[in-house]
Amino acid sequence: MSFGNINFVESAPSGVVPLTEVALRLHPRDNVAVAKANLQVGTLLDLGESSPEKVRVRRFIPSGHKVALSDIGVGETVRRYGQAIGFATQPIPAGEHVHTHNLGAQDFARDYAFGVDVQPVTYVPEAERRTFLGYKRPNGRVGTRNYLAIISTVNCSAHTCREIARYFTPERLAAYPNVDGVIALTHHFGCATRVGGLDYVLLQRTLAGMARHPNVGACILVGLGCETNQIADLVEKYGLGQNGHGGGTQWPPSLIIQDLGGIRKTVEAGIAQVEELLPEANMAQRSPQPLSELMLALQCGGSDGWSGVTANPVLGLVADEVVRQGGTAVLAETPEIYGAEHLLTRRAVSPEVGQKLVAKVRWWETHAQRLDLEIDNNPSHGNKVGGLTTIYEKSLGAVAKGGSTPLAGVYDYAEPVTARGFTFMDSPGYDPISVTGQVAGGCNLALFTTGRGSVFGFKPAPSIKIATNSATFERMVEDMDLNAGRVLEDATLDEVAAELLELAVAVASGQPSKSEAQGVGEAEFSPWSIGGTL
Repeated sequence: MSFGNINFVESAPSGVVPLTEVALRLHPRDNVAVAKANLQVGTLLDLGESSPEKVRVRRFIPSGHKVALSDIGVGETVRRYGQAIGFATQPIPAGEHVHTHNLGAQDFARDYAFGVDVQPVTYVPEAERRTFLGYKRPNGRVGTRNYLAIISTVNCSAHTCREIARYFTPERLAAYPNVDGVIALTHHFGCATRVGGLDYVLLQRTLAGMARHPNVGACILVGLGCETNQIADLVEKYGLGQNGHGGGTQWPPSLIIQDLGGIRKTVEAGIAQVEELLPEANMAQRSPQPLSELMLALQCGGSDGWSGVTANPVLGLVADEVVRQGGTAVLAETPEIYGAEHLLTRRAVSPEVGQKLVAKVRWWETHAQRLDLEIDNNPSHGNKVGGLTTIYEKSLGAVAKGGSTPLAGVYDYAEPVTARGFTFMDSPGYDPISVTGQVAGGCNLALFTTGRGSVFGFKPAPSIKIATNSATFERMVEDMDLNAGRVLEDATLDEVAAELLELAVAVASGQPSKSEAQGVGEAEFSPWSIGGTL
């Protein structure tokens, strides 16, 4: 897809203007176009050969919002991307602003057609694959960072973990140049739940995924002592003692606050333990590793009307190239593929993979109903201000992050991702929780698109922020890593995707992302808790 050179201006001229100058009609079937300039009342849109009639703009339409190109009756389907984004809740005349006041969501049939759109991947021969500078671990996995993590098993040990990590300032770590930092991974859970219950399983799986993550060179587990989530059970169930990071007979080391006599003594013991681990962690060195060892977390947050036009398709092209290189890309946020999941099932490598994705969608329908929620509540206030209207419209733009390669696997939250290629992980649509699951599943680099301007970061996996439009990029240049808004101005999707791939390789090789440079990333660690606190 390429939009060529598009003039992206503050406000459309009055009088008669070609539609292509001031708006984008993304598919011939679409009965709306996305304004790429503020459309003034009375402007006449010339649709060209598709219609001899000119459409008069009936009210002010902000950039990124939708204008109706034809009359749409009550209950009729409104289409963008050639797909249903909702249904008219009142008559919509041509030239009208199409948004929350006249467009709503309702259930509609989707043709899942498992596997009919699967296209074979043309893999790059191993000898020709690109490389990045990564940390090769004894177990064969490759990290993009080398952190030492202090992991709390329960909220009661969170402060203690933070105090241990806080001690290791850049000055104290100067003697260990191959260690990216000492981080505290803390949370609000670990007790008041049932052993073996869903929350218990999700938390343990997430913590285990972090403990054995390739971006973690060593870790310490810290508990209170009386909590439901016992360290010994976590280590035994997930085989953490055989992690492969090294560390002798007792790996990972564990500290119990009640046994050590309180917070101060535990902090002292933790500092001493980290000081023992640092020399070993520092022995890791970067070396050329094939791009096949990259596992990308594909994310979006603070989306707008341009997300599905610029940044998300750009990210999809990068995901495709990483898959061609033998690597893995992980899409997530099940509520944010709702209404577009059929585009993914059609790419499933088997009926079983496609059915597993549909089962996840059905679970979310039931879950939302049980909590008296509507999945269409998902578009946030900022999403709507930016031009998005329904969850279907948001989802159709979001799935573009997944590119075009076959769907090779569907995974539970924080489950280790073992398939190569394009995959999907079940998670909520809330960025911190979703990325936590992807990283726990093995993702070593996050690529994060944003239209409104997310300031998200994550440790231990670096996060690269891709702005959907130039205005956001320029306004938040200290937080945005790349401007995909250039697709609307002077670049093609392929050109910006090539730039993003180069940036991803550089960050994977050690170049700090914008969020890393500002120290963002510890507070975003957020395991998923479904409920049932006792």
